Amino acid sequence: MQSREAISVIPFPAEVPAVRRQPIRRYDPMTTPSKDVSFAQASDDVLITLFQNGDQRAFRVLVERYQERIRNLLFSIFHEPDFVDDLSQEVFVKVYEALPGFRFESSLYTWLYRIAVNKSRDELRRRKLRRFFSFQSLDDGTLAELETRMAHPPKDHESADLVAYGLRALPDHQRIVVILKDIEGFSYEEIADILQIEVGTVKSRLSRARTTLKNILGPIIKERIA
Repeated sequence: MQSREAISVIPFPAEVPAVRRQPIRRYDPMTTPSKDVSFAQASDDVLITLFQNGDQRAFRVLVERYQERIRNLLFSIFHEPDFVDDLSQEVFVKVYEALPGFRFESSLYTWLYRIAVNKSRDELRRRKLRRFFSFQSLDDGTLAELETRMAHPPKDHESADLVAYGLRALPDHQRIVVILKDIEGFSYEEIADILQIEVGTVKSRLSRARTTLKNILGPIIKERIA
């Protein structure tokens, strides 16, 4: 199983097929680093250009720059450290494969998050299918026990766990919007770009999600402080 540290040491798995390099899309002598400028100081666009021209070091820098942010996003969705490490690796494999075709039409930051969100959606869909077929084999007594456990949070939740409990109760499309806005701090416009939806849709999903969270967590919080 890959760890977070492994991603920073190995920027992409050895089994990734070779990708045909595209011609340099941007060159600006004022922004393209010379040999004496550190890669770590280069902008995202410059690093992408260098990678598209065949420089693998640029990709390593991009991975190191963004891997922790992507992992934090995935952890907010799944709360499973080992699985999140593996999924983070898959995200950067996809980035490595797709980056030669990057057209600079959005920031790298939002483009990376779009890939991570799409990977998360795929996994959530797979889990729903697995859950559906697993439920078919459970007897009525077991199902009733599971429903009771899911409907009542443990008594001794810490605040972070309480938020995680509330997020898990949301539909996937609302949960992702809440995470991007209230945890990751993206603007409405950036979220719309990541999810490829209208800004108005972002706002309506966020409003409904916050209302649901208030209804779910409000009584629990009141009980705590009573």
